[in-house]
Amino acid sequence: GQTHLKSPEDLQVYVVNTNFTLRWNYTGSDTNVTFSAQYRLFGDSARSRTEWKELTGCQNVTRTECDFSSAITEYYDSHHVRIRAEKGEEVSPWSSVFEMTPYFIAQIGPPGIELQSINGAIKIKVSPPEANQIRRMWIAHLRFKYNLVIWENSSNAEIRSRNIFPVDTIDDLAPETTYCLKVQATLPLDFLEGLFSRIHCVKTTRKVNDLFCATNVHVLALNMDFHLHWNNQYKQHVSYNVQYLIGYLKKLHNDYSSEWESVPGCENITDTQCNFSSIISSVSGFYYIRVEAVNENNKSCFSNDVKIDPLITNEIGPPGVKLDVSDVLLHIQIISPGGSESEVMRDHYGLSYRVMYWKNSSNNEEEVKMKEIKQTIGTVSDLTASTLYCVKVQAFSDAYNKSSDFSKEECIKTPGDKILPLIILATFVTALVAVLLVAMPLVFALYQAYSKIKYVFFPSCQPPLNIEGFGEQHFSSPYVSATEELIENCCIIEAIIIEEANQIDFKDYKHCKQSSRDSGNYSNDDDTSGSKGSKEAVE
Repeated sequence: GQTHLKSPEDLQVYVVNTNFTLRWNYTGSDTNVTFSAQYRLFGDSARSRTEWKELTGCQNVTRTECDFSSAITEYYDSHHVRIRAEKGEEVSPWSSVFEMTPYFIAQIGPPGIELQSINGAIKIKVSPPEANQIRRMWIAHLRFKYNLVIWENSSNAEIRSRNIFPVDTIDDLAPETTYCLKVQATLPLDFLEGLFSRIHCVKTTRKVNDLFCATNVHVLALNMDFHLHWNNQYKQHVSYNVQYLIGYLKKLHNDYSSEWESVPGCENITDTQCNFSSIISSVSGFYYIRVEAVNENNKSCFSNDVKIDPLITNEIGPPGVKLDVSDVLLHIQIISPGGSESEVMRDHYGLSYRVMYWKNSSNNEEEVKMKEIKQTIGTVSDLTASTLYCVKVQAFSDAYNKSSDFSKEECIKTPGDKILPLIILATFVTALVAVLLVAMPLVFALYQAYSKIKYVFFPSCQPPLNIEGFGEQHFSSPYVSATEELIENCCIIEAIIIEEANQIDFKDYKHCKQSSRDSGNYSNDDDTSGSKGSKEAVE
């Protein structure tokens, strides 16, 4: 079992797309030595560690590298590789095991390139890596981004780099100049950068400038209201058609020239502006827009494409402000830019607001205060009474690094100090209570005096008419003493058979008895005198 052959060392596996190359070092001095490699799977597909197998493409090779691309089909599983030296019947010990997972060590291969020089520009078409291969390491070709490096084919040329689409046009080039370029495919989400393509060179042509072409095409957008503007240098009749393209179509590797559509309301117009808000159906994607100019000879010319990313292209307008004031607070109601119906502005920008407020007085040194709020309702405390406060508000979005102009200045005056009115009211109430406390006893005393006087001088009880003036005595004031007090003779009148006389005499009897009570001189003589008086009265 002894051998003089040394084992290979420093095994390395290089993977580009689905191309696998095994390389190693051999320090032995033996000649006519060959090398053979084995591999085994060690991963989810294998379920468990498999037995060693011969590595196809790496059997009895005489060089220190071999291509075993056809042997590997599982790109996400772990593989173990080993190799040994062989000479006739003599073999060396196996090398140390090299462990690899193909996807994690693979490099992105160079993309394919097709170039065309047209009207002072270079039209480029890029093919993804593994475009024509059956087995692929990179499945999602739409995830590829392409980085272009271009320079003039001259000494001390400036190297420019930019991202391009699979089908794109490179402008801003000098006419009749040779440019060289190369392209690299990348997967930004996986932090992978591929190999550059081989260098291609092409010479530009002279650009034909048609005067009727639309120039300086630009977009003005405010609160999701999009307007396209351009310049017209042509003095003759020219009409315009505004066209747009859904952005993702440029990410495809196909020709999208037939996918352009006309903007409704911007077809065959002579004006140099167009409202294309109607085509912005989603704020999550992006669009391209261009202007086709047609002269009187029906010759057309297209402007450069303008990219529209709605939330980035759009600018935020100033918000609206309404003010209200209470005793101690200034209430600020903010109307979102675009009005209360603009859901895009509220939902996608995550707007916050800067509120500036100050006292509007003749003192120019009054401090301007600022506070930031996220809601559309805010308050300001610590107000001064009878003072004019002014407010203006700015909307801003941290997520998009955008801010609006400040709103129009709104002012409102705080109510006056209520301490003085309260003092006046308290004084009035106190005085009123004092007056009532003094006046009530006085009124009561006057009322009592009035009652006594009325009772004495104007009694409510009057003597009967049949006895008024009886004995020539005046009865209007029974409490007023006469010059000589007369003693009344009261009598009891016997019942008389005559019914009419009985009623009259009974009435008189009651009055007579009442009168004797009032005077205090009631007298009841003996029966004899009474009977006698009765008879006299009847007579």
